[in-house]
Order: sequence, then structure tokens, then C-alpha cells
Amino acid sequence: MDRNARPGVVRTVVGGLWRAIDRFRQISLNLLFIAVLVFLVAGWLAARPTPLPTNAALLIAPNGQLVEQRTVRSAMSVLQGGDGIRQILLRDVVDAIRAAATDPRITALVVETDGLAGTGLPKLQEIGAAVADFRKSGKKVYTHGKNFNQVQYHLAAQGDEVFVSPDGYVFLSGFGRFPTYFKGLFDQVGVKMQIFRVGTYKSFVEPYTRSDMSPEDRESTRDYLDAAWKAYQADILAARPKAAPHLARYVGDTPALLAESGGDAARMALTAGLVDGLKTADEWRDYLKTTLGAGDEGKGYKHVDMGTYIARVREERSPPDDKVGVVVAQGAIVDGDHPPGVAGGDTVAGLIRQAREDNSIKAVVLRVDSPGGSATASEVIRRELELTRKAGKPVIVSMGSVAASGGYWISMSADEVWAGRSTITGSIGIFAMLPDLSGPMNKLGLTVDGVGTTPLSGGLDPRRPLDPQVASVLQQGIEFGYKRFIELVGKSRKMDPAAVDQVAQGRVWLGSQAKEKGLVDKLGGLDEAIKAAASRANLKDYEVSYVEKPLSPRDQLLSKLLDNGEDTEGARARVSLVDSTLAKIRSELEGLALWNDPGHMYLHCLCEAP
Repeated sequence: MDRNARPGVVRTVVGGLWRAIDRFRQISLNLLFIAVLVFLVAGWLAARPTPLPTNAALLIAPNGQLVEQRTVRSAMSVLQGGDGIRQILLRDVVDAIRAAATDPRITALVVETDGLAGTGLPKLQEIGAAVADFRKSGKKVYTHGKNFNQVQYHLAAQGDEVFVSPDGYVFLSGFGRFPTYFKGLFDQVGVKMQIFRVGTYKSFVEPYTRSDMSPEDRESTRDYLDAAWKAYQADILAARPKAAPHLARYVGDTPALLAESGGDAARMALTAGLVDGLKTADEWRDYLKTTLGAGDEGKGYKHVDMGTYIARVREERSPPDDKVGVVVAQGAIVDGDHPPGVAGGDTVAGLIRQAREDNSIKAVVLRVDSPGGSATASEVIRRELELTRKAGKPVIVSMGSVAASGGYWISMSADEVWAGRSTITGSIGIFAMLPDLSGPMNKLGLTVDGVGTTPLSGGLDPRRPLDPQVASVLQQGIEFGYKRFIELVGKSRKMDPAAVDQVAQGRVWLGSQAKEKGLVDKLGGLDEAIKAAASRANLKDYEVSYVEKPLSPRDQLLSKLLDNGEDTEGARARVSLVDSTLAKIRSELEGLALWNDPGHMYLHCLCEAP
């Protein structure tokens, strides 16, 4: 080939390759554009309101954990596996049931509990109260499960007719609290925890300083767990009177009772009156079809799922001008600004301020579901509530499953404090805990040396043993913080500080016990607290408005993809026992990463809702 022709050939080949790449790029961009367009159109079509069926049942089939506020999950946590547990807003479940009670289009309530994960007894009791009101309307409630664990059975027991699979069971285990203790691990690696606390029963630090439960923590824990277990059994007997002659033996002598049933756990539950019948999944579907009527084209039974129903009902409402604003403080209280699921002090305070400055919001309800955390952040939130009251707007606190320690601190600037009968609250105490990492560093051959301008310079450096002067400063600060806590409670609850100290010392109480001790005003759920706020603001017709930090587009997409809390078609994802145990240990250690109080002082309760 002529050498002069070679450049032309090369240009032709390169040009053709470039045109092919450019064509591929255009096609790829067009396909991406079409995919985005299809996604948007599909979302728009899915969001279009569809008419609700008439004479239909409302299906409540929660798939995940009941929460006050959905936690924003990062894309990275999802790629790493996450905890695998979806989240369902408690208010969606309660609102749907209460709306259905007076909705002529809804004829019955169907509850399927297979996907319901763990949640606190107070949340179950709020749903139970809504179901009880639904039954008073004359409409029936039907419940079914392949099996019922303790959480699932509390919800299922509220039904007029309760069914379990013939090879299923009803497992009632009672309540327990078994923390993981890390002292042995810390001793092996040479980590020391420097502890400063006030409160005989303030047990939060014990998993890092002991290898077992202290007598004081054991006493306090047993007291509130025993009270909670009695409350659970009372709820079951109120909903299932026929179980009254058998329940005590069912939970107290399970092996013997099971032996009498020939090992048939489902038959044992039926004999004890805990269920009304045994039905497989297909028998259950056929029963609903016969009882409630066939659905479209004769498939299944006539019903509407909870997500569709509550979204449609909310669209149909014509909201009045006046509002009761609800702000949620869920999770550990930490300093700064944080996404939903963590009660960032600045975040929650900002939402309260937003509600105060909104002229359409006439009263504010703070829904607390938190074991506490940073003392600094807790005070930031409490102060914002105090300013809201001074501005003339009523403030009501509604305690969810847990409102203890810092969760109790932020509740002290309210006109009224409402708690559930089984809410975990109190834990009035304070502590500081600093790690001393000098031991493991020495084992690795690492040393620290230097100079400071004062004896306190570098005094909080975890690489060095804690200076005695710093220790003295911290202990005095803790004692002053406890005194302030006591005085704050005394002023808010109109109690003598000495009387507060008698029920404080870090001791945990159930809501019913806290009411007797004068630590809360009234017993009831969020609905009652909202009505109390409206009454104080002289509102007759009002809308309940949740004041929330808007999610970013990315977080909205993740929430839609990952947090759909209802699965109406079959299989529910379950987390294995080993996975859940490892996740619990990991979360107990990871919780230390949230300790960011600038003064290193914490109002935190080592307590779990039963």
C-alpha cells in the first residue's frame, strides 16, 4: 500500500470508530432519558388518586418495626446489608384504623401480623385502643398469623376472631432485659473507663465497667418489667376474656401444657382460648372471601390495603386553617443537626421554633420516644419549648415507648405531660464517661509526651491517663448537673426537690408508676395529648400537622425504595436470630459514637421498652 494512503486509511478508521462511539453515546443518553421519563410517569400514575372500593375491608399487614419517625438510611448502609428491618409509622396505622371506624366504605378490619417486627408495648397499646374503638362501631375485626410471637399476639388478640396456622404457635415469653457487658473485653485490650455519675440506679455506664448487672439495676429492672408484664396480660384478658381461666398456666407452665396437647402448639393455644380457630393461609383467604365478599373478578376478598387507604383519606380531607403542630424527638439525643431517627438538639429545637413562628399552628405537641443522651442538646430542646410557652402557645408532651433521662429532661417545659401506661420514663440522673486508651497504646509501643500551659492542658486526651484535677472538675460538674435536674423537675412538677430526689437517683418507672409518683400528669396516647393541646388552644376544628425537616431528593428516593412498610402480597422478610443478636451488639457499641456532648455530660437511660 502506498505510504501516502496510510494516513487516509487511519483517519477513515479513527473517524468511523469515533462516529460509532458518538452514536453509542447518543443512544445511551436517549435510553437513560427514556428510563427516567418512564420512572417519572410511573411515579405520577402511581400517585394518582384511585377511588376506594365500597363495602370493603381495611387490611392492616405491617411489614417491619413500628416507629414514631422513619430513620433515614444511607445508600452505603443498604449496600453493606443494613439491619434488613423496614419501618412503619405508628401514626399511619392508628390514623387508618380510626378513620375506618366511621367510614361507610369500610365494613371490617383484617389484620395479618406475620411481618410485624419488634416494637414497644406502649405502641401496641395505642393501636389496641384504636382497634377497640373500631369494634365499638359495630364492625368486626379478623386476625391471622402463621405464628404469633409476643408482639404479634398483642395486636392479633384485639380481633373478634383470631386464627393461627395449624402448624403454628402462640409464644408468650414474658419480658426480659439482658445487656451485653464489655468490661472483660476492655480488660483484655487494656481500655479503662473513667466514670463520674450521680444516681444509685443510673446504670447506663455499667456495661462498660462491670461484667454483670448490679443489684440496684437488677432491682429497678425487675420492678418495671414485672409491672409491664402484668399490663401485657391485662391487655390480653381485656381483649380475650375467654382466655382468663387459662392464661396464668399458659405462660407459667408451658412445657406441661404442651405435653398435654401432644406437642401440638397450635392446639394448645386453641384449647387455652388464645385463638378461635386453626386455618392455613389458603383456608384463611377462602374464609375472608366467603365472609367479606369476593374481590374484582372473583379473586381474593374485597379489601383495600392500609397505605392506599390512609393516603386517599388524607387527600379527601379539607384541612381547616387552625393546626396543632406535632414535633417528634425520636432516638438518642445528640448535639447538633441530624437526620430523622436521631434527636439532634439543634434539629428538634429548630422544628419547635418553626412551629412557634407559624401563625396557623395554635398549639404544639412534642412526641418523645428517646432514652436521652447529650445534656447540652437536651437543654437546647427544653429551652425552645419554654420559649414556646412564653410566646403564648400551649405545649403538651406525649411520651411514646421511652422518654427517660434526657427524654424526661426535654419534657419538663410543658403545660401537660402525657405518658402511656407502659411508657419507660424517669431515670433522673446524670453521668460522664471517658475512655482511657493509654493501656492498649502502651501494648502497641505507642507513647505520648509533651507540654501544656496549665495542669488541665490535654487533660481530656484519651491517650493519657486522666489527670486528677480534670477528674475533680468532671465530678463537681456531674453533681451540679444532678442538682439542676432535680430542681428543674421540682419546679416543673411542683414538687419539693427532696421529694424528687426520692423518686430520682436514676430509677426507671413505667408511665402508670410515674403518674403515681407525680412525674407525669395524665395517662394516654398521642391522640389524647393532641386533643388536650387543642382544648388548651380553644380549637374545635383543627388539622394535625407534623412539623418535620424535609428530606433531600436522594433521601426521598431511598425512603420510597427501602421503607415501604406494608407488604400485602405474601412473603415477609425475616431477620435471623444470629443476625439480630449481632446487630444488637453492634448497635450497643456504635451508640458510643453518638456521644458528642461538648461538656461530656449525659442524661441517658440504659432501658428498653418492654
